[in-house]
Formats: sequence, C-alpha cells, structure tokens
Amino acid sequence: MKNVVWFLIGVIGGFVAAHFMNKDPRGHDLLAEVDSRITEFTGILGDAYRQQEARLTQPLDDDRN
Repeated sequence: MKNVVWFLIGVIGGFVAAHFMNKDPRGHDLLAEVDSRITEFTGILGDAYRQQEARLTQPLDDDRN
C-alpha cells in the first residue's frame, strides 16, 4: 500500500511540475518538443502495428506448397 501512495505522490508531483514548466516560455517549448517526439514515436509504432496486422491477415498464396 505504501508503494501505491509513493507512486501517486510521484504522478501528482509530475503533473504539478509540468504545469509550472508550461507557464514558462522555455518550459513550454521543451514540453512541446517532448510532445512532438512522443507523437512521432507512437505514430511509428502504430504504422508498424498496422503493417504487421495487414501482413498477418492476408490470405496465404496457393503457390506455397
């Protein structure tokens, strides 16, 4: 139970720190850059997932023996 409390304190502290960083123009730029990198990364993962899903759902060729 103590670990859950420390986890929640860390999450809440992170949100508070990000809120104060976002008020500063330099912090706002930093958070925007981090957000764009995360968006790019998740986009790459999503594309790879869709490609793999499409490859796995294609019917097998009859030429394979």
